[in-house]
Amino acid sequence: VKKFCLEYRPTSENLVPIRVDVEVEGQRFKDTFTWNPTDPDSEVVVFARRTVKDLKLPPAFITPIAQSIQSQLTEFRSYEGQEMSTGEKVLPLKLDLRVNNIVIRDQFLWDINNFESDPEEFARIFCKELDIGDPEVGPAIAVAIRQQLYEVATQSVTSARETRVGKKGRRERGIEHVSASKLGGSAFDLVKLFGTKSTVTRKRKEWDLYEPIIDILSAEEVEALDAKEERYARLKKRPDDK
Repeated sequence: VKKFCLEYRPTSENLVPIRVDVEVEGQRFKDTFTWNPTDPDSEVVVFARRTVKDLKLPPAFITPIAQSIQSQLTEFRSYEGQEMSTGEKVLPLKLDLRVNNIVIRDQFLWDINNFESDPEEFARIFCKELDIGDPEVGPAIAVAIRQQLYEVATQSVTSARETRVGKKGRRERGIEHVSASKLGGSAFDLVKLFGTKSTVTRKRKEWDLYEPIIDILSAEEVEALDAKEERYARLKKRPDDK
């Protein structure tokens, strides 16, 4: 039986994807990065203080940044020792993100049983092949991949738990269920395009079958998107403020 543990690593290095989005006194801080779950918790506050100092943020940001990181690490650790359902080995992953003025959209297959898979290396090659020079794009792509792999792992824990208590509908679906509903997209369609044998690095000849889309936005488009995302973030927080 496969179990989720702190040593569980669907990639060559076990890193937890962290997303921080906090607002203090009308000022907002957003960031994405990875964290080693075996690092001592004391490093969380040290990191928060360093971030606030480097970015010249108000000291009031230290606590919410640290709490956001700690809560995500706690959630990750809560799955330790839980049984995981087994399912599809090759899953479709999606990229749909914006980094500064660059928009990236793509789909590809990922072998979750290949523990040598490296999202950071995939991102590096992706940026090199597409001539993306912004140094922030590669890390953002790697985090997006790790987030989806983490969701696959946690959903498979949930599926295994529900199977044990006898709930119907998701019995023995495991990761296959995640690929269709959580990740959005059809594993079957992608397998038809790429074949069942895949690596984390696509061959250039496959780009014609499912080509990544890279858009470069103008300054006006970036400003409009920033404003739209800011409004959306504020709307999401309103119910919690009541």
